[in-house]
Parts: sequence; C-alpha cells; structure tokens
Amino acid sequence: MEKFTRLRERLGHIADVQAAQAVLSWDQETYMPAGGGEARAHQLATLGRLGHEMLTDDEIGTLLEAAAAEVAGLDPDSDETRIVQVTRRDRDKAVRVPASLVSDLARATALAQQAWAQARTQNDFASFRPHLERVLELTLQKAEALGYEESPYDALLDEYEPDMKASEVTAVFTHLRAELVPLVEAIAERPALDDACLRRDFSTAAQWAFGEAVIADFGFDFERGRQDRSAHPFSTNFATTDVRITTRVVENFLPSALFGTLHEAGHAMYEQGVDRGLDRTGLAAGTSLGIHESQSRLWENLVGRSEPFWEHYYPKLQGEFPDQLGAIDRAAFHRAVNRVEPSLIRVEADEITYNLHVMIRFELELELVAGTLAVADLPAAWNAKYEEALGLTPPTDADGVLQDIHWSFGLIGYFPTYTLGNLVSVQLFNQAAQDLGDLEGQIGNGEFAPLRAWLQEHVHRHGRKFSAQELLQRITGGGLDAEPWLDYARGKFGALYGI
Repeated sequence: MEKFTRLRERLGHIADVQAAQAVLSWDQETYMPAGGGEARAHQLATLGRLGHEMLTDDEIGTLLEAAAAEVAGLDPDSDETRIVQVTRRDRDKAVRVPASLVSDLARATALAQQAWAQARTQNDFASFRPHLERVLELTLQKAEALGYEESPYDALLDEYEPDMKASEVTAVFTHLRAELVPLVEAIAERPALDDACLRRDFSTAAQWAFGEAVIADFGFDFERGRQDRSAHPFSTNFATTDVRITTRVVENFLPSALFGTLHEAGHAMYEQGVDRGLDRTGLAAGTSLGIHESQSRLWENLVGRSEPFWEHYYPKLQGEFPDQLGAIDRAAFHRAVNRVEPSLIRVEADEITYNLHVMIRFELELELVAGTLAVADLPAAWNAKYEEALGLTPPTDADGVLQDIHWSFGLIGYFPTYTLGNLVSVQLFNQAAQDLGDLEGQIGNGEFAPLRAWLQEHVHRHGRKFSAQELLQRITGGGLDAEPWLDYARGKFGALYGI
C-alpha cells in the first residue's frame, strides 16, 4: 500500500491548506477588524489557489491511479477504497476549473462578504450590487468549466448536493408547495398562537449561557469546539478536533439565539463525530449539505421545539428568567415557540413557512443563472415573490434581499439543501425512534446520549464515505421522501391549531 500511503500524505497537506483558509474565513466573520477586508481577500485567494493547484497536480493524478490498483481487492466500502473514489471525483471536478478562476472567486467573495456586511447595516443594496454581479459572473464561469447536462445550475448544485439536478429539486418543491399551501391557509384561519412571552427583555449573557448548557447536554464537545458571535449564524470546522459555531443574540426575541445555537450545534456534532481515521482526507466532512442540514434541523426542531424537550428544560429556563417567564406555563411557552406566522427573515421562520423562504431563493437563483433576472432587478423580484408566497413585502432591503450572507460567498446552488435537510431530518428521526424505543421519553428526561450515539453510528462517523443517497438507503431502506415530513407537520401543527 505504498502508493496509497503517499497519496494520504499528499491529501493531508491539501487538507492543511484548506483548514488554514477556513480559519481565515471564520476570523473574517468573527474577530477581524473592518479594515482588514482587502488584505484578507488576497490571503484567501492565495490559499484557495494553492489548495487547488495541489489537488490538480499531475503527481496526485499518478498516485491516484496507482493507489486505485493497490486497493482494488479490498471491500468496496473500506476506508481506503472510498478515499480513492471520493478523491478521484473531487480531482476530476477540480481539474476542469482554472486555478486563476479559483483565485479570482476567492478574492471576489472575500470582498463581497465585507461589502454585504456593510450594505446590510446601511440598507444599501446599491453598494453591494457590483460585488454580487462580479461573484455571479465568476460563478457562471465555474459552472461552464465544470460542465452540465441540463442546466448550469446543476453544476453549482452538485457542489453541495452531489448528483442532484435542478429538475429533481423542482419536482420535490412543486409537490411540497402543493401540500404546504393548504396547510398554511388552514392555520391562518385559526386563532394565532400568542408568542408575546418571547418578545420581552432577555439578558444576553443569560441567553448565551443557557444555550451553551443545552448543547453541552446534547453532546457538543467544548474541548473540541467553541461558540462565538457573527452577523449570520454558521458552523465551520478546521478538523474533527476544532469545530466552531456562531450565533447572534437579540435581547427582545428569545428564539433567535437559542434555536440558532441548537441549529449550529447540530452541524457541529456531525463534524465532531466523523471517524478520526478519516482525518486529513477528503472524507473528513459531511457528505452533502442536505444531510448536514438534516442534523441541524433535527436538533433544532424535532428535539428543541418538542413537548418532551420543554418538559425537561422549561423549569430551568424559568429559573433563568423568572420575571419574564415565571407566570407563563409550559404549554403556553411550547405553543409560542411553535407559532406559525408568515415572516420576512428565513432564519427566524417557523417550521411550516420556512420552506417557502427556501423556495423563493431557489427560484431567484434559477433566474439569475439562466440570465432572465439581472442583479439590478433582484430586490424588486425578491419583494414580489415574498408578497406572492407569504403576503409580505419587506420594508427595507436589509429585511429582504440583503438578509442572507450566502450569495456574497458565491454559494449559489446552496439554498435548496435547507429544505432537503428538513425532509431528511424526519426520515432519520423516525428511524432512530424505531430503533431506540422510547425516544420521546429519553428526550423528556434530558437523556440525549442514545440519540447522539445512534446518529454517530449511522451518519456522523462515515463523513463523506457514502453519498447522501447511499446513506439514506443504508439507514432507511429508501431514498429522499417528503411524505414523512408532511405527516409530521400535519400531525404536530394540526394538534397545535386544532385543524
């Protein structure tokens, strides 16, 4: 296995460069002074180009072929075989993209991120527009370089959800929307659930401490991770032993920080749970963003917004905020955190309307990529879709087209994975409940180790060893299916709203 060993050494070097790039990106979002943006753009561009050149080097190609011959007789699911298989796929894609384009994109997105942060603060889309136009231009060049069969969007989607096409997403979303709209309409006809108790003054420090205590109970390892603040909550990792999450705190809206923390911890525990034997290879990460999102939505919603969860944690929360919540009973609080109401901000949307937010972004991305929507017209198109889907028009671009950081990073093709993750989360949770027995009782007792261990065994430890489709097949015996999520939504919210 001499060639395979040499290949792993080279892959380790590439992983180190990529980790350094990720550290700089994390710092840009958390601690970097505002004036450091231009220098950081150059640094990220250099590291992006270096990592790309290392992966596309001819020696890696030669080592891959030799290593493939060495592992040919091993179990097709062995670590060695899968490392070769996934690395070959990654390299085949990378060699299609010029190093200069990788560098240009890294520089443009670093500058765009800084411009986005300022534009959002100042409600100034015009200042962000040229940056987004540049990012879109380069992203389309990347799509052409990667190649596609049906649509350039497919090449971009494949970066986040391998082997899935825009036409497949469209079919899933069309079915989902047809079922969602009547449910939203039925809920709208019922009396609104009162969430005034969530809109009081809650100490930032107490919110932060409570959220961290909960995710420590979940199993987030603070010896191998930490939480910081950012304008937009996110999770990133530099190794299985160094995983970072961020959240934002709103003093007069309790769910923002709390559920943001639970959500990002779900992502982080996935990365912390990857088998250490895959460290410093292309397998040491989540297999797709849909599977990744299934982990965050599972812990945020299926656990964190459930009745059993609040049976255990509500007395503790009341103890932290006796003036705000002392007179509010648990059932009223549970109804409050599950209120369904059309809103402007995706990350604070309820479970039912959340998917509509994602669908809007997907539709806009398709138009941008197809060239039927200009960046200059994006704010108006955004507002029109929000009025159509949710009956709301953003009063400012900060509450509208500027609310998400993703496009500044060039993450076009990313948004559909949020809804795919929602669907998968219920498929996995249902299977875990079947395998573990009284899962609700365990959650109600604050016993999360069984669920976390089940997820680590069936999902986390494999990293990218199996594709999303393979993983679902192995766990549930089938593929992506919207019906379990729809059954969950109808059951939960039908009971809450008396439908």
